[in-house]
Amino acid sequence: MFFAILAKGQYYLRGEVKDDKGNALQNVKIFQHSSRSIYQTGPWGSFGIKSLLGSDTLTFTIDGYETASKVLSHNQWQTIVLKASTVNSNKSKPRLISLSGNENSDGRFTSTFDNETYFKLVENEFVPARQFPKNSFSLNVNKASYSNVRRFINMQSIVPTDAVRIEEMVNYFNLFYHKPVNNNLFNIETQISSCPWNANGQLLFLNVSARKLDMSKVPPANLVFLIDVSGSMDMPNRLPLLKAAFQLFVKNLRPIDQVSIVVYGGSVGLWLEPTSGIYKDSIAKSIEQLTAAGDTPGESAIRAAYNLARKTYISNGVNRVILATDGDFNVGEKSEEALEELITVQKQSGVYLTCLGVGMGNFKDSKLQTLAKKGNGNYAYLDDIMEAEKVLVQELTQTFYAVADDVVMNLEFNPLLVKQYRLIGFDNRRDAVTDPSSYIEGGEIGSGSSTLAIFEIITSLPQASDSQNIALIKLRYSLCNNPNVEYLNFPVINNFEPFNRLHNELKLATSIAMFGMQLRNSKYLGTTTWQMIYDIALQSANTSNFLQNEYLSLISKADELYNGPKKRPGKRKKKN
Repeated sequence: MFFAILAKGQYYLRGEVKDDKGNALQNVKIFQHSSRSIYQTGPWGSFGIKSLLGSDTLTFTIDGYETASKVLSHNQWQTIVLKASTVNSNKSKPRLISLSGNENSDGRFTSTFDNETYFKLVENEFVPARQFPKNSFSLNVNKASYSNVRRFINMQSIVPTDAVRIEEMVNYFNLFYHKPVNNNLFNIETQISSCPWNANGQLLFLNVSARKLDMSKVPPANLVFLIDVSGSMDMPNRLPLLKAAFQLFVKNLRPIDQVSIVVYGGSVGLWLEPTSGIYKDSIAKSIEQLTAAGDTPGESAIRAAYNLARKTYISNGVNRVILATDGDFNVGEKSEEALEELITVQKQSGVYLTCLGVGMGNFKDSKLQTLAKKGNGNYAYLDDIMEAEKVLVQELTQTFYAVADDVVMNLEFNPLLVKQYRLIGFDNRRDAVTDPSSYIEGGEIGSGSSTLAIFEIITSLPQASDSQNIALIKLRYSLCNNPNVEYLNFPVINNFEPFNRLHNELKLATSIAMFGMQLRNSKYLGTTTWQMIYDIALQSANTSNFLQNEYLSLISKADELYNGPKKRPGKRKKKN
């Protein structure tokens, strides 16, 4: 049995929990009302809890039994008997799918789809380079949108427009990564090509590749798992999926790493005290024992997790809270604005945040997006165990080990060569794109990550001189937990390459951007068709790569979903 971190108590509340046949019940969740902490019974159903009060109220819950509350006195051994439940737990009922918009008091829009919430995005428009030559956008690129879109399409459901964030879809695949040379932190590359859907336009690709950290030299990690175990998580694609995901992650812990677990469901409590990565079996067992019940006090849970992370803070180490939830907070502060204020204060401690979203039907994408953005963190959506393995194992260093903070891409176009430009994706950054005086909050860049941004540009001349720069890049960043600002300058040369001769991974990125525009029914689609999207992907995808091969299938499914079944040409054979 474990004990939560509490103020020093004067009394002990002791006892045991049995069923109505006299069998000891272990792993019964015990909620202490005075401290709002959670405990559980040990292997023989016994418990011992510190209390500042001579008598205290405890609530006992476990699946399959009726919940019981009782006032316990410190001077008496108590036997708590739980009766088997005769009422089946409520299961989620099928719901009608609806789409509606509502304006919040601060002017921000959210859209609702089957009780799921998303920020309403405003598509970036063409900006005249002469009036507004400067463009700035945060490189805080999450990857949640692609797996969420995949979930809808695989369920044969139309994708909510505002669930489609094109920059996240493009960067899901970590395309066009080139290792920085000479121990540089970043490698920057640019490429100009023709635009498949607009004969009068061109595409400008900007790529930032971050240095890969040597894990043998990475400092120890202090990780706090903040896991939602509320009643809304009691579905196979929620808590059970998260448990399997964290089990995969635990296998990669090093002895110098430490893990703590804070849970919230009805109340907030410490589930696992800080434990070294050498004790993988103990951590795994603790995760496996999690069960779902109660309401969702997300605000107090976030405070508790950050407080614990600060108490166990490792100087010059990796300190991170990993929040795993469907985002459905229903106790305490619940609005995006209130959570934004909360997390802005908490991140000042130097603790980073990763958000892992799960579930459907009441999934709150807007809340997790807010938390990740304001918490110096990142955000992924887990739609199945393979996605969990990708995020928590294959891309472990990208997800949890940042190489830079507050990263912002500043771009100044040459108005003599560029007439108009449009940033594809990053749609929630529209005001910043058109107003260079706007403040842009940068994001974190993970180890070994590749970030692609794509602009559609209209040039002033039919073909600019090779000796002239299209634009200038000034990359702004800070090293982790270092307030000093660094800058990296890079010219965007006129290295035009016809689209059919473009690097395959840039062509694939173009197909993905077109896919996102099609799902959003963009007004800039031009000549784009589902067949064109598929053809470009087929010509450029590495079909031996599972995710890229799956993308081809996803295009076909989306085409049929939106337009009805069609006969699709066969996939090309792998090259020898």
